[in-house]
Amino acid sequence: MTRQQSEEGFPEGFLWGAAAASYQIEGAAREDGKGPSVWDMFCRKPDAVWNGQTGDVACDHYHRYQEDVALMRDIGLRAYRLSTSWPRVLPEGTGAVNERGLAFYDRLVDALLEAGVEPHITLFHWDFPLALYHKGGWLNRDSADWFAEYTSVVVRKLGDRVKDWMTLNEPQVFAGAGHYEGRHAPGDRLRFAEVLRVCHHVLLAHGKSVQAIRAASPGRSNVYYAPVAQVKYPATSSPEDLEAARAATWSVNARTTWTNTWWMDPVFFGRYPEDGLRLFANELPEVRSGDMEIIAQPVDFCGVNVYWGVPVRAGANGAAEVVPHPVGHPITAFEWSVTPECLYWGPRFFYERYKRPIVITENGLSTRDWISLDGKVHDPQRIDFMARHLIELRRAIAEGAVVNGYFHWSILDNFEWAHGYKHRFGLVFVDYPTGRRVLKDSAHWYRELIASNGATLGG
Repeated sequence: MTRQQSEEGFPEGFLWGAAAASYQIEGAAREDGKGPSVWDMFCRKPDAVWNGQTGDVACDHYHRYQEDVALMRDIGLRAYRLSTSWPRVLPEGTGAVNERGLAFYDRLVDALLEAGVEPHITLFHWDFPLALYHKGGWLNRDSADWFAEYTSVVVRKLGDRVKDWMTLNEPQVFAGAGHYEGRHAPGDRLRFAEVLRVCHHVLLAHGKSVQAIRAASPGRSNVYYAPVAQVKYPATSSPEDLEAARAATWSVNARTTWTNTWWMDPVFFGRYPEDGLRLFANELPEVRSGDMEIIAQPVDFCGVNVYWGVPVRAGANGAAEVVPHPVGHPITAFEWSVTPECLYWGPRFFYERYKRPIVITENGLSTRDWISLDGKVHDPQRIDFMARHLIELRRAIAEGAVVNGYFHWSILDNFEWAHGYKHRFGLVFVDYPTGRRVLKDSAHWYRELIASNGATLGG
């Protein structure tokens, strides 16, 4: 799958894209037969979301998708990572198909293809059907079959035109923040044993979804999923720090969902990591005969969302120690540390371990953007952030990591989950009261970068 390297450092045909998610941009929360999701429910909980905001309207992408696709074409995107809304397609989560909801994605895919933008579809980006939550949600082992049924419906409708599929987005987040920490939908704070049951059912759902995609696709498909990478990187160039960072990236050493191997080793190796099995020994879920074979369905790529990394060094016993950032280290509006190294070490470590071509399925930052007096939106920090990270990604490619694409998060400013509309991640500014879109300076910069296949990056 290795592609011819271009002089600019990015492979020929490198996939330059941007991403978004159904609940965060679509709106039309109760239109055309759509059923409620756990996020529709969660937004009604007192104090659950910043300023009581909801995704009811969001960017109104459901009604303005043609305008948004035209913007993607103007930016020159080669690919757009979207998600389909499970309760828009199946209002009860299973059973009767909502043809009006499915028709929206049919129109959207056609518009993207007409604009020369490849659709890459994520089947689950957190808007779980509320009706199925009432039946136990991810705690119910049947959730894997529910998800497979939904997968089949979508792929049968769109698979004649869509070749690239992701099953689940950031399972660490919707399992951990949603079911253990209670700060995301559905807002539960379960015992860790129940959380691990959720995790196992989610992994089963991934495997059964891969099977369903393969069965329903009329031709060749590329299938993977998009966990969020927990990247540890060496604080210095010493071999000891490098080994400490590698080991820390692949370790399970706390009762948390925020790990790599618990979510990825089962998919790529067909087994849970030994250190996690030891640590969680008294809380492990039921694993039935054949489960691991289902989870380990062959996938084509290793997709990862990468936003930041943590510098570490080798301690006295060789184990990783976190190295604090110096005072004044740059942070985003989300107060995430700016660590461009993550887009070098992340792809390098993930390619080294799993030996699949890497796709950066999300990377981006929140900034405090507004429309300036000149009518434009100036976001120099986003341009600088993208440039620094892409220079590191280019270095990873130059040193042997096979990386097939980069999706910037996100195409539009949007509903940022429990933070409401506080954060702006978009290449395109959205004035929510009017729905007006304005290309930010970063969108113009990205257009030039895409047109040159990275040659304008410099560095």
